[in-house]
Amino acid sequence: MQVTETAAAGLKREYRVVVPASDLEARVQERLDDLKGRVQMRGFRPGKVPVNHLKRIYGKSAMAEVIEAAVREANQKIVNDHGLKLATEPKVVLPTEQGAVDNVISGNADLAYTVEIEIVPPITLTDFKGIKLERLSAEVADAEVDQALAAIAEQNKPYIAKTEAAQNGDRVTVSFQGTMDGQPFVGGSGEDVPILVGSGRFLPGFEDNLIGLKAGESRTFELKFPDDYPATPLAGKTAVFAATVKTVEAPGEVTLNDDFAKSLGLDSLAKLRDALRERLQRDHAAASRQKLKRALLDQLDERHKFEPPPTLVEQEFNNVWSAIESDLKQQGRTFEDEGTTEDKARAEYRAIAERRVRLGLVIAEIGEKNNITVSEEQLRAAVMEQVRQMPGREQQVWDYYRNNPSALAALRAPLFEDKVVDFVLELAEVTDKPVSRDELFKEDAE
Repeated sequence: MQVTETAAAGLKREYRVVVPASDLEARVQERLDDLKGRVQMRGFRPGKVPVNHLKRIYGKSAMAEVIEAAVREANQKIVNDHGLKLATEPKVVLPTEQGAVDNVISGNADLAYTVEIEIVPPITLTDFKGIKLERLSAEVADAEVDQALAAIAEQNKPYIAKTEAAQNGDRVTVSFQGTMDGQPFVGGSGEDVPILVGSGRFLPGFEDNLIGLKAGESRTFELKFPDDYPATPLAGKTAVFAATVKTVEAPGEVTLNDDFAKSLGLDSLAKLRDALRERLQRDHAAASRQKLKRALLDQLDERHKFEPPPTLVEQEFNNVWSAIESDLKQQGRTFEDEGTTEDKARAEYRAIAERRVRLGLVIAEIGEKNNITVSEEQLRAAVMEQVRQMPGREQQVWDYYRNNPSALAALRAPLFEDKVVDFVLELAEVTDKPVSRDELFKEDAE
């Protein structure tokens, strides 16, 4: 096997590989000799099938297997001999001349091809002890607990049937049929749909047309769908709705006492407040962790400036851009609606893609250099968490991850990233900074 470097530019390498036909033939012969002792063919005793007969039957398939193995070995040899770290799978370019591949498979020509490789650049890791970060923290105030308690009370308040006409704040059960040009349309009808009048959760104007109706009364009205309505085929169009109110219910009062807490499965109002405080504390901790992680990633990005592999950047950009275009199309919006142009948006998201790829490589390098791994137990626990989130479909979710290596890898990636983040945070200089709740949850400027 002869390997010659033919091109090197940036992170791209190209090699010419030649495997003599004699070497391929020798390997084919070895495979046929091995096959001779195992194959059973009519008219021949076990182990007595002539090799020439086997070659006529299995020769081409054996040669194909030999060629595939030779390509794998050559690629591995290139990586090992040159100490390369691959960014993507090697691209094998076979000769395009007519009959060239057939001649190789027939044993009449050397296997000669080109391998195109894109590598990961050497990454010199920063001194993590020089990283300085602030960990923001905010105490859970009584007022925040009161607000959470009021929200739960709002969600659990009773509704009492009434004979009077519906008004804002009432819950109305309604059946309706929408038409356009006299024809029903997808999503335009519903039976016994509960609607909280004034909540603004339904098509704009629909809830207003229920005001003044009593149980058993009907009303027909026209409504225009907003120009930015998510269901694009309906955006900007006018529909006629025929609605019938089935029931009207007025909101009742909730008394915040031990009985209310017991209706939610807790012993007392004090226990309910404690549970809410614990949940809010977890929310605060998660927000604090997210901000600290973001600040750390910003510093890692700033301290590791190198050219990321172009193919990885292009793949990441295509994934991001596809999602952006899909969202805009679904919302019926344009880049101009977002206050930008397509060219500016492309530049912005390409920079984001480069950052993601660069940080991904830095995190991988930190993990490799410091033997950071995700154990099978940790991965199994993550899978079980996904299973628990899908009651009734546990076996289906379990089988999905067991039979889908890419899904398992997607589950492993954030676990690995968090372990690397924890490792670096242990070495970095992190100081705690008390802040208000508003500052803790304030969205970071892009």
